[in-house]
Amino acid sequence: MKVLPVFYKDGKIVAFAEEERFNRVKHAKPARVDNPDILPINAIQFCLSQANIGFADILHIGHSFDPETRFQKCVVVDQPEGLPDHSWGTKTGEALFYQKNLNIPNKLSELAEQDISDKFYFLPHHLCHAASTFFVSPFQHSAILIIDGIAEFASTWLGSGENNTIHELCEVDYPNSLGFLWEKMSEFLGFTEYDACKVMGLASYGEASKVMEKMNQIIRLTHDGKFTINNDIMKFRKSEFSALEDLFQTPKRSNDTHIFAIHENIAAALQVATEKVIIHLAGKLHKETHSNNICLAGGVALNCVANGKILPNTSFENIFIQPAANDAVTAIGAACYIWNQMLKNPRCKPLKHSYLGPEYSDETILQALEDHQLFYQEIQNFESHIVQMISQGNIVAWFDGRMEAGPRALGRRRILGDPRSPIIRDVLNNKVKFREIFRPFCPSVLKEYAKDWFDIDTFNDPAHYMLIACNIRKEKTSLIPAVTHIDGTARIQLVTKESNPRYYQLISEFKRQTGLPILLNTSFNIQEPIVCSPEDAIRTFKRSHIDCLVLGNFWVKKTS
Repeated sequence: MKVLPVFYKDGKIVAFAEEERFNRVKHAKPARVDNPDILPINAIQFCLSQANIGFADILHIGHSFDPETRFQKCVVVDQPEGLPDHSWGTKTGEALFYQKNLNIPNKLSELAEQDISDKFYFLPHHLCHAASTFFVSPFQHSAILIIDGIAEFASTWLGSGENNTIHELCEVDYPNSLGFLWEKMSEFLGFTEYDACKVMGLASYGEASKVMEKMNQIIRLTHDGKFTINNDIMKFRKSEFSALEDLFQTPKRSNDTHIFAIHENIAAALQVATEKVIIHLAGKLHKETHSNNICLAGGVALNCVANGKILPNTSFENIFIQPAANDAVTAIGAACYIWNQMLKNPRCKPLKHSYLGPEYSDETILQALEDHQLFYQEIQNFESHIVQMISQGNIVAWFDGRMEAGPRALGRRRILGDPRSPIIRDVLNNKVKFREIFRPFCPSVLKEYAKDWFDIDTFNDPAHYMLIACNIRKEKTSLIPAVTHIDGTARIQLVTKESNPRYYQLISEFKRQTGLPILLNTSFNIQEPIVCSPEDAIRTFKRSHIDCLVLGNFWVKKTS
């Protein structure tokens, strides 16, 4: 349980935050069979405070996992040999996981100092994913596609939504899992299981055709519109890579060794195979639903390159992707499912932004600055001053307003740079973020000018959340080298005055001074969760090569 709290009041999402932002541990805690009942206490306390309520005011609590279904399905599956006791996939491990999940209402009751069991619901994981995207979408009817690692037992869910009701069409069961495939291949390529974004960036450097026949031995499309994964090769439950090494004729890469062409080619083939599967699944959905609309969620829905291939290669006309598409968003889905489908309430207005996290007062910010003995100032012509600093090659960290939800920096906790600079991308990767040189950065662009710079025919919602990759117009690539990926694409963020007025004003000022309606944007963190509080922001600033820090209405510049 990495995220529990979302408060849904009269059909409106009041608060949402991931526990990792508070406890500063990536993913909040390790994924183990013995800890699902460890509660996200900091996030719970924030949401209660934001909603100005206590546990006594809560009528319904949804948890986006059904342990009974998981246990019933897992205990009948052949157990892999050689796994330690009390690990995933073993009878003892699954039994422990089951019991720990059943203990969650008890733990919540202890925290609430009252019995909450009569208002607690275990809900199917993929149904919560589906609710998280469809019920906040602008569509009254839509096909729904959920793709992740594993839920109770399925990895992929296909269904539809109509008004305030969701219907399941079919599922794809483990071990046929795109999410697990990306986790295991990320490890094979020398990263961690959570580093799918690195593999996606690396894929643009490779030639998929050179290893595509081998990748096709792992993943195959089926005639019924689904797909299969060869688990004799992948061995998902085991930390073993011998079959992959034999298939690709290369050893598992260590994270401190050089990346060669074979690694780039494998990443490229994995990306192409993923796109084919998603298009295949979407095609099946369109035949079944006859809808013009499709909603996506699940960790694989964060693959912005694959997302950009759906509309051009299917009969769908409109797409919506939940901006916090990974498992964190199932908390929103549980609340939406209870409100809309169980209680039969009408849907609220579509989601227009993801700024649902904590906000800090000037007094709190000032106290943090004084505690760290930093020289700060309030400045006149705020946006003009910041733009001048960025234009001079400075890297500026920006902390403002309510924190965004999800894994992408969407304008409230971010690091900014000049997209015209030919060197700033390398500086950011090498000296600030300490990440791989091949990873690209996002261009935040004023929505009304986006078509002048990018090949984007329709302004679909995903482009507001860095969830769609598109081509940069060829005549423009030389003007914005810092945000142009090796393949001439960019994962853009459309910025509007309505969703984020202060960020919009900053980019507008950059356009006034430079002629470009674009800023380079990356998340405000260094090998850690995105910063949450002023204290987090100052600590990260002090240990980095970031030149300037904006904290609300205050400006801090590093002294040499």
